[in-house]
Amino acid sequence: MPLYLSRFSYTPETWARLTGHPEDRAEAARSYIESVGGKLHGFWYAFGTHDGYNLWEAPDNVSMAAVALAISGGGALSSFETTVLLTVDETLDALRRAGQVRYRPPGAER
Repeated sequence: MPLYLSRFSYTPETWARLTGHPEDRAEAARSYIESVGGKLHGFWYAFGTHDGYNLWEAPDNVSMAAVALAISGGGALSSFETTVLLTVDETLDALRRAGQVRYRPPGAER
């Protein structure tokens, strides 16, 4: 199954609610991805541009998109970005295929 890396930031209101009532949001994240047949591999909080990171496994892009849309639409986050991760083998295959693409830069002669 494909892996996905999500970066998220909470709204100030969400941080205030969590400060008043601390809870393990990794368990919530686990239930969301499991509802589409996936798995949560990790949940971390961080300092910096994003408040946290998740590493997910989902059956396909549509399943992951469904989870991302549900979370994003919930109103607790100020940002939520997800990146599809490729294995080394997938990247090597893409590199081989890229050599077969006849790319022409903009403005280059035909």
